[in-house]
Amino acid sequence: TVDALNDLKVELQKAEKFIFMEYHAIEDSVAWAGIEQILAEKAAVGVDVRVFYDDMGSIGFLSKPFTKRLQSKGIQCRVFNPVRPIVNVFMNNRDHRKITVIDGKVGFTGGYNLADEYFNYTHPYGQWKDTGIKLTGDAVRSLTLIFFEMWNVTQKVPDDPAPFLPSIQYQAQEHCYVQPYADSPLRKESVGENVYQNIIKNAKRYVYITTPYLIIDDEMERELTLAARRGVDVRIITPGIPDKKLVFKVTRSYYARLAAYGMRIFEYTPGFMHAKQFVCDDEVAAVGTINLDFRSLYLHFENGCWLYGCQAVQDVKADFDSTFPICTEVTEKYSVKRNLDLRGWQLLLRLFSPLM
Repeated sequence: TVDALNDLKVELQKAEKFIFMEYHAIEDSVAWAGIEQILAEKAAVGVDVRVFYDDMGSIGFLSKPFTKRLQSKGIQCRVFNPVRPIVNVFMNNRDHRKITVIDGKVGFTGGYNLADEYFNYTHPYGQWKDTGIKLTGDAVRSLTLIFFEMWNVTQKVPDDPAPFLPSIQYQAQEHCYVQPYADSPLRKESVGENVYQNIIKNAKRYVYITTPYLIIDDEMERELTLAARRGVDVRIITPGIPDKKLVFKVTRSYYARLAAYGMRIFEYTPGFMHAKQFVCDDEVAAVGTINLDFRSLYLHFENGCWLYGCQAVQDVKADFDSTFPICTEVTEKYSVKRNLDLRGWQLLLRLFSPLM
């Protein structure tokens, strides 16, 4: 992820027309300082710079003067769904997306926020593991439209995204499919869940998954179980060091059932696994912001990128291949019968899993 930060800053420095950044969390610290300097320099020469972040996601990371400071430097800054000390059901719906778009030519998305721990400047949970993807070409248009979907929520008169969808001349390097997508709790269709389930449903040889949280419903568990029962090599990597201990207990409560059907469970020994990615049969992959938990699948605004038949799929597979050896496989440990007290405690936790 340090490479991702460096590559992001290189592309930001090339901006000539606009920079759009939407993140669940921004921390006013080391990683952000280098980005802000570039944004201020670009705004000073007329580049349209916009920053959008989720208030809940950035609690503890930002102080109140942050937004005003950016605006004083010519950077438009908006906050999604500000936290207020009142009962509000919509407060549960957070912007969990992570997007950067530069001139409509280059886009970034993935699991990482713009905070120090994501780039291992700090280590509150051991070594942080994350992944992201860089897009060029027509696929960047989708990220621009996803950005405006949320940006326009903050103003009475929505901006027209058309001027920010330039026709870019480029030569495709591969014959493949790259499709960014967005998910919203305000729609009837759960796009993120559908993408994941379709990958599992069509798997023939293997499907590998990384997720920081494993809190799934019966339908997702059923698809994973059916895949394993038809002989698909299903492997799931979760954190070795959790960021939320109670949520991690719920995550572990799912291990026994999945292991019983032949799935292999790994924990990332060096620290916290924050990457959200799937890869299947050397053909298809998904990289994005969507965890395998109720919040990501049903409550949050999310985004991801579906990949088919391109080199990036092999890159995701290579990432898994290099990660498995530094994980601890816990399949056998959770295959043994649990005592009644432990099972009772885990069942109790499951009752609250939709809130986690």
